Amino acid sequence: MTRESVLDALKTITDPVSGDDIVSAGVTRGLNVEGSNIRFVMEIDPAKAELYEPVRASAEAAVQALDAGSEVSAVLTAHATKAPPDLKPQRKAEPQGPQAVPGVNHIVAIASGKGGVGKSTVAANIACALAAEGRRVGLLDADVYGPSQPRMLGVSGRPASPDGKTILPMRNHGVTMMSLGLMTNEDQAVVWRGPMLMGALQQMLMQVQWGALDCLLVDLPPGTGDVQMTLAQKAPVDGAIIVSTPQDVALLDARKGIDMFNQLNVPVLGMIENMSTHICSNCGHEEHVFGHGGVKAEAEKMGVPLLAEVPLHIDIRLAADGGAPIVVSKPQAAQAQAFRDVARKLVEIGVA
Repeated sequence: MTRESVLDALKTITDPVSGDDIVSAGVTRGLNVEGSNIRFVMEIDPAKAELYEPVRASAEAAVQALDAGSEVSAVLTAHATKAPPDLKPQRKAEPQGPQAVPGVNHIVAIASGKGGVGKSTVAANIACALAAEGRRVGLLDADVYGPSQPRMLGVSGRPASPDGKTILPMRNHGVTMMSLGLMTNEDQAVVWRGPMLMGALQQMLMQVQWGALDCLLVDLPPGTGDVQMTLAQKAPVDGAIIVSTPQDVALLDARKGIDMFNQLNVPVLGMIENMSTHICSNCGHEEHVFGHGGVKAEAEKMGVPLLAEVPLHIDIRLAADGGAPIVVSKPQAAQAQAFRDVARKLVEIGVA
């Protein structure tokens, strides 16, 4: 079953209050589709619990009818009297120096000097690859101005906050995920200054119930700004991976990213050359659209490992746009193996 087919089934169920279907009415939340295991909640007024119990049962039955062998779980939950906390800076005194994130063994930053090099796509695939290696992995989407991980991991809905202080993250494809994109509308711009960004990052690190994780990947925004500095100063970061395309313009900014992490005393675990080469699907001709070998040469020059050369391939893009990274949707594809190799290297060096 796909996420779209489940949503279509749920749209056949009418909300008894608004008269719309339960998806359009915003009753259905937190839909997770993992193979034949489907889970979602129905957020309702607790005073109308008896009215909605038959609706819940009908929703379960409608999804179950798609596949008799599936496991479907729908739970009624009350409208949050306290919304998840606004991700704004706290006024109370903050502890000085890096603070361990409860339950998280290692933190690895995924960074790039400039935008548009596929950093978020790489981060999503590495996270899913680590999950495929049996690691307990989380992904924090700290790219606050362009949060794309909800779309790439096929997650929607607003995270719950049972006490108004802690936030329950979302989960899909074996990855525990939190993103500012889950707290705002998809087309809503985040217009924040530096202090608000830093406060948001600290709350997403410390007030999210990450649980027990072997590794938390942090998808950073491009550049060398407030979010990168805050992460290094507030949490013990085991290392950073720099993503770049081979052309000189991208490499200029990648050097700045490496220098930034050196100044912040964060080890650079290696570089990834994304969009390394393109092979024509019709004739098999290989073309280096953005040049080739630039990242490898730069890695050798900077004294850091080259972790992978990821090809420019339409399947990688389609998989990310479809909510199931290629490591999940086509695990045997050659394009997926590059990410699996990176995941194994992270496990081997002891940061995942």
